Amino acid sequence: MDLSFLILIVVLLGLMFFMTSRQRKQQREAQAFRNELAPGQEVMTGSGMFGTIVEVDEANDIITIESTPGTRSRWLRAAIAKRVDAPADTAVEAGDTDPSASAGTIAPAGSSSADVIDVPDDISGLDTAQREYRDQQRKADGDAEGK
Repeated sequence: MDLSFLILIVVLLGLMFFMTSRQRKQQREAQAFRNELAPGQEVMTGSGMFGTIVEVDEANDIITIESTPGTRSRWLRAAIAKRVDAPADTAVEAGDTDPSASAGTIAPAGSSSADVIDVPDDISGLDTAQREYRDQQRKADGDAEGK
């Protein structure tokens, strides 16, 4: 046998080992996730249905999910794809200390309310905003040249 052929076989066996070990690790993590499912958690199934776990039948590996109040369905534990975290409270951000700032405005960090940049809600205002910006730049350049 050729030495390069043996090296190739060893490399391929090493790759196969690492690929299967990664798959086994992912399977163990998925199984651990599914074993930790408990009533009250919001989950998404593999088919994309969202709901809250109401009951867990350990003996039969069946999870009862309530998608809307009063509407319950039973799913195999393996059909649960992921846990859905509740959305963060978007009303008050952690770094937002300026209550006068409204939606559609951006205040750079460390700036005062006088430095607030107005952002248009839709694209229709961009042409006007660009034109006004260019006019302001021309005026500023004209004033600078005149001095």
